Amino acid sequence: MCPGVESDEPGTCPKCGMALERNSAWKAETKVVYTCPMHPEVEQDHPGTCPKCGMALERKTVIEEAEEDDSELREMTHRLRWGAILTMPVFVVAMAHLVPAWSHAEWANGEVSRWGQFLLTTPVVVWAGWPFFVRGWRSFINRSLNMFTLIAIGVGAAYLFSAASMLVPHWFPSESSHGGKPALYFEAAAVVTVLVLLGQVLELHARQRTGGALKALLGLAPKTALRVTPQGDEELPLDAVKPGDLLRVRPGEKVPVDGVVIEGRTSIDESMLTGEPLPVDKDAGAKVSGGTLNTTGGIVMRAERVGDETMLARIVGLVAEAQRSRAPIQALVDKVSAWFVPAVLMVAVATFVAWMVWGPEPRLAYAITNAVAVLIIACPCALGLATPMSVMVGLGRGAQAGVLIRNAEAIENLALLHTLAVDKTGTLTEGRPKLEVVVPAEGFDSTEVLRLAASLEQGSEHPLSHAVTGAAREGLIQLSAPVDFQSLTGGGVAGSVEGRRVQVGKAEFLRANAVSGIDGLEKIARPHQEVGATALFVAIDGQAAGTLIVDDPIKPSTPAALSELGELGVRVVMLTGDHLRTGTAVAAKLHIAEFHADVSPEGKHERLQALKSGGRVVGMVGDGVNDAPALAAADVGIAMGTGTDIAMESAGVTLVKGDLRGVARAIRLGRAMMRNIRQNLLFAFLYNALGIPVAAGVLFPFFGVLMNPMLAGVAMSLSSVSVIGNALRLRKGHFG
Repeated sequence: MCPGVESDEPGTCPKCGMALERNSAWKAETKVVYTCPMHPEVEQDHPGTCPKCGMALERKTVIEEAEEDDSELREMTHRLRWGAILTMPVFVVAMAHLVPAWSHAEWANGEVSRWGQFLLTTPVVVWAGWPFFVRGWRSFINRSLNMFTLIAIGVGAAYLFSAASMLVPHWFPSESSHGGKPALYFEAAAVVTVLVLLGQVLELHARQRTGGALKALLGLAPKTALRVTPQGDEELPLDAVKPGDLLRVRPGEKVPVDGVVIEGRTSIDESMLTGEPLPVDKDAGAKVSGGTLNTTGGIVMRAERVGDETMLARIVGLVAEAQRSRAPIQALVDKVSAWFVPAVLMVAVATFVAWMVWGPEPRLAYAITNAVAVLIIACPCALGLATPMSVMVGLGRGAQAGVLIRNAEAIENLALLHTLAVDKTGTLTEGRPKLEVVVPAEGFDSTEVLRLAASLEQGSEHPLSHAVTGAAREGLIQLSAPVDFQSLTGGGVAGSVEGRRVQVGKAEFLRANAVSGIDGLEKIARPHQEVGATALFVAIDGQAAGTLIVDDPIKPSTPAALSELGELGVRVVMLTGDHLRTGTAVAAKLHIAEFHADVSPEGKHERLQALKSGGRVVGMVGDGVNDAPALAAADVGIAMGTGTDIAMESAGVTLVKGDLRGVARAIRLGRAMMRNIRQNLLFAFLYNALGIPVAAGVLFPFFGVLMNPMLAGVAMSLSSVSVIGNALRLRKGHFG
């Protein structure tokens, strides 16, 4: 009542005393949470590193407007730049003996050279590499040994050994010396530090790219909207739009929020949400989604869902949540990681001891060099990144293709999917049925039957109910409000209209309610059911009053979608609550060999359990409230994005467009992601299985080959980058 009064907390108006209401135009402050991609259970409200694995934490909440927090990347880049500048002369001096003209030069072998290496390497290790030592120390404190444990021990050992050789050379036996002077490994410590920094910078760059799909989706929403007012159109920020506002969308502009078209006709490009390239025609009454592109005509729409309620925001939220979930295959990685680092430490100790006992002179130098090489090359970052990177990239790519995967477990089930149970209405069919004919029973009028049935059906959200009420409104029939409305999911609805008891639903539903005269109406309905139409039976005051013949045409894309699923080796089973004759007709048209009709919601759940009893991975596709139990029971539930919210909440996968071809797309995506994960894990396991023995020196007795710690550092960095690069290939994948 008093628009000028504002407060940042609840209370009452000082002018009129009324309770203050929350201004819906105010944008709620988004809480920023940071989490670890390898350990999603780790969360905090500020940037930092994971106490378990030492990786930099990532922003959990995707905010398109927010500045990307690249403080970790900038810091690592700064350390890398100066570390590389200081390391270059150390590396040149240390490698001078390989060049004949320099092998005996004083500047490469004298005391000045040795002290120069010490002075230049110290800031590289102590300052540039300081974050690695901090993370390594934390790994001991938290009893969670990780890659930084190995880096800190390896680099620290090389540096401290060399520093001690410089400062207290008399501590070392003469056999550990080169030319009477203790050996130095400053170049190994410095170069490995720089290479690890390089690997961190490349990894941080790549990880930023994994969230690009979600940021691209968020960027689809326009920043402003054009609200229609009696005084004319006014431009306002998007976060000021409220449900019920009338908004004008001109040709070439993006739809600001979710809503329904009130005036005008146009074509909307929905490819950014559904993955389908062709624009969709929209006229009055059609729903539109925020972020889609208005291509041809101007429209006026009524806002219905704004802010976090829009389809676009829900998509981003679902995918961001799924990216943080852990695939079951990750359990294998967790088990391996639990003993991997302690095992590497034991191998490093064994390597040191073996070279000290059986190695050639200088034994101590060889022992330290090879033990450090083992520690450096065995860093398990590639192993830890193998699964989460593929999951993050793949789910973002799926969102762009109109496939929303709720959790990582659904990915594995999609890849292994053997049997797919599909609902009929809204899945195989359009889900927008139309009333074709009203057949009254003797003694009843068709208009009266439709009026009472439609009045009752106003209380239902079922597509068949919408067909009945829509036909009545098109016929300009005045409807009344129902009283004592009741709904039996999968059966029918009942209530009172204008003092008369009305029931609408299946024949069995009416019989169970002691309605007489159903047999004659079933005979009338039979020919319609045999060609795929659905019959609703109406009873008034306990007497059969008529039948409503509703037709729901098969989606044009359904035959092609079923063909694609067949090519993928997926067995399709149709489950429908419709009459057996209707189900038979639809199954025959689509060449579906196995189907079950007259199935209740509980029956669908039981059928799913039966299909799963053979140990096969079973999926379920549906879009209605009655499908929710079956969606939850399936190994992977797949909901049509055009269906009900409860169906989408019960499913592990949502198809934004509501097109069955999206199921084939989801299966291809799941298989590609699992293939990518297995490739990453195989590479990581082989890398360590081959690299560690070579670093320990097993080839030396046969070929005289040893791995310099610098080469171990290069291999370690490249392994992580290779895993991330392989995961990023999913961004360019084509999934139909």
